[in-house]
Amino acid sequence: MTPEPTTYPGYRFPAEIISHALWLYHVFGLSLREVELILAERGIGVSHESIRQWCLKFGADIARNLRRRRPKPGDIWHLDEVYLRINGVLHYLWRAVDQNGVVLDILVQDRRNATAAKRFFKRLLTGLRYKPKRIVTDGLRSYGVAKREVLPDVRHRTSRYLNNRAENSHRPTRRRERQMQRFKSPEQAQRFLASHAMIYGHFRPRRHRMTAAQYRRARAEAFRVWRQETCAQSAA
Repeated sequence: MTPEPTTYPGYRFPAEIISHALWLYHVFGLSLREVELILAERGIGVSHESIRQWCLKFGADIARNLRRRRPKPGDIWHLDEVYLRINGVLHYLWRAVDQNGVVLDILVQDRRNATAAKRFFKRLLTGLRYKPKRIVTDGLRSYGVAKREVLPDVRHRTSRYLNNRAENSHRPTRRRERQMQRFKSPEQAQRFLASHAMIYGHFRPRRHRMTAAQYRRARAEAFRVWRQETCAQSAA
């Protein structure tokens, strides 16, 4: 007997379709209308507005679950900030990655002073039972102020050349920013980028450091966890 598909309460589409739409939208550089077209080719008639609502409803929860289940990050953290122009106003996207390029967290703020740096440091440490062995940043002095106050025992290296790991991690954000024709508000940018960083990174293991067999196992495990979090636990 074929089991009934798992569904989310109050939604007419099964969880498998909703999770597949979220996967397409966050893992690939697709617009909502392009995801709608892909689903339509498979005989699934859903509007792009419904897909947008699915992403708003489930994206943050799924990203939070994936973050909770990921392995312990590395002990060297690279921090960097990049500007975002939202409605003509300059904002800054703060990002931290470990030495393997795994995104630890992001935060959109309208300043890049010491107060903003301390806020980002405290957000990074929330819920963690450990601290990094070393942090690497560019020459922004705000990092030094925040480090002395929040992470006084952690070594700090400042170099524009050692921080390529964090700078390169901004590339997916820039691609999505262009594809979305800029973000509409700081809240929208924070909401989307926080989910996108976790979901996108979940399916991007360090392929250059793996054999083909190891990469296939890592990819299969990523899909297993994704199905578990989106189709079983979340819909229960």
